[in-house]
Amino acid sequence: MYKVFVNDKPIVLTTEAKDDMFVKNYQLKKVDVLNVIKALGTNDVHEVRLIHHNQNKLLQKFLKKLPNVIAAGGKVYNTEGKVLFIFRNEKWDLPKGKIENGESLEEGAIREVEEETGVQGLTIICPLETTYHIFKRNGKYRIKITYWFEMETNYAGKLVPQINEDITKVKWLGPKKRVKAMENSYANIKLLM
Repeated sequence: MYKVFVNDKPIVLTTEAKDDMFVKNYQLKKVDVLNVIKALGTNDVHEVRLIHHNQNKLLQKFLKKLPNVIAAGGKVYNTEGKVLFIFRNEKWDLPKGKIENGESLEEGAIREVEEETGVQGLTIICPLETTYHIFKRNGKYRIKITYWFEMETNYAGKLVPQINEDITKVKWLGPKKRVKAMENSYANIKLLM
């Protein structure tokens, strides 16, 4: 099973339908993704399930339905165990961005964290869950596939928000402040926490 978010509502890629008045079920093979996005924009639908008999082909078949944008980012810990957050578009988020040509996922994740926050000296510890969401740019829908990495740093310098990316704050958040930030964050980020 996979979850692809449209805003904070999920498209669930699965082999099983769900009988619930707030859930719409469609066959993945025949579905028009624009109709799914439209349905999720209503108050009547809380979740859409796209059904396919082969569990191993769910994601592959879905990703062919819209253009893909590949991104990478980091869940960065400092020496105090705090996590690095950015505040963009009035929500708490983790630093991430589009991979550039010729760049590995790891290189892109480190570059994006550095650019968006000013933090240096990053080391990748391990890969985390990959997240998926649908967004609209220049009038067209796309699927953003974000590869996440757990990172650490002993950086103690100034945090610098990348203003031209609409980032207004960068903060190290401890456990209690992370819980509070999750009240105003994205479903994909909540999965990573």
